[in-house]
Amino acid sequence: MGTKFNEIVEITKEFTQDLKTSSLSDEIDSLNLKYLGRQGKVNSLFKSLPIKSDPKIGQQINHLKKFIQTKLSEKLEAALSVAGHQVIDVTVPGIPILKGSLHPLTQTIEEIESIFKGLGFVRRRYPEVETDWYYAEGLNIPKDHPARDDQETFYVGENVVLTAHTSNGQLREMEYKKNPPIKMINIGKTYRRQFDASHTPMFHQFEGLVIDKNINITHLLGVTDYFVKQYFGPDRRTRLRPHHFQFTEPSFEIDISCGLCQGTGLIGKTSCKICKSGWLELGGAGMVHPLVLRNGGFNPDECSGFAFGWGVERVLMMKSGLPDLRLIFSDDIRFLNQF
Repeated sequence: MGTKFNEIVEITKEFTQDLKTSSLSDEIDSLNLKYLGRQGKVNSLFKSLPIKSDPKIGQQINHLKKFIQTKLSEKLEAALSVAGHQVIDVTVPGIPILKGSLHPLTQTIEEIESIFKGLGFVRRRYPEVETDWYYAEGLNIPKDHPARDDQETFYVGENVVLTAHTSNGQLREMEYKKNPPIKMINIGKTYRRQFDASHTPMFHQFEGLVIDKNINITHLLGVTDYFVKQYFGPDRRTRLRPHHFQFTEPSFEIDISCGLCQGTGLIGKTSCKICKSGWLELGGAGMVHPLVLRNGGFNPDECSGFAFGWGVERVLMMKSGLPDLRLIFSDDIRFLNQF
């Protein structure tokens, strides 16, 4: 019995000494494990007791256990209290907080909206799930046109589609305004059955529509040139190239001068790897077809207008030099941080 009492006394002395040299919460946690843990000194005393032993020894060990618990609790409370009121050196550099940013597509949409707002255009949003009338029929697109084929368009019901262009906004804007003038920019999502380096099943377009008396092609060219110089830079030039669209007449493809070769088609004596001819295709445009004006409730003998539809991702790629459209929709922070 005397041996056990001696062990209790020695453990008490050792603990008291350890407690004096411990001031941090981590050090106190270590003491708790050393003395009260499953393999700690107090439990070892209990395990080493013979089956028939003096009950006073067990009482002394329990007393030691409660003593250690109380002292550790007091020490920990004191340590936490000091830590809560410790002096902070405000001159020490802190850990910078990571800040998010707008997605490059959101930045591009806001920049496009801002440019056209400067010309007096009003931002609109029209349905992405649309009836066949607004999507095609009312825009002079016949039933046998490839754009209405279910291999090209996402049909979600009978005569209901996911819009493959934002041109449905032309008819809806005319119905909404009822009378000219109209100066609208419709920016929204569009959907097509394509997927490669330059196409994705979902992408964004911005559709411009201007209708008033005596609107002509020079107004279209002026708006186009203004946008290109504001978005791509003051040295970029535009040109109209004849094309065909069902809902405009006449119709054009809008080209802009290549920013890499400055519109020469050459870098040194080598053909430009981006454009190969000095020009890059921006998108389609033209004068609003008289039938579309009538379908929107306007008289083509009294007013005229122009429209254009260009891809948001396309202008972003042309400005930034991205090689693959799919990168824009990736979740790679290393890529997104560049914007």
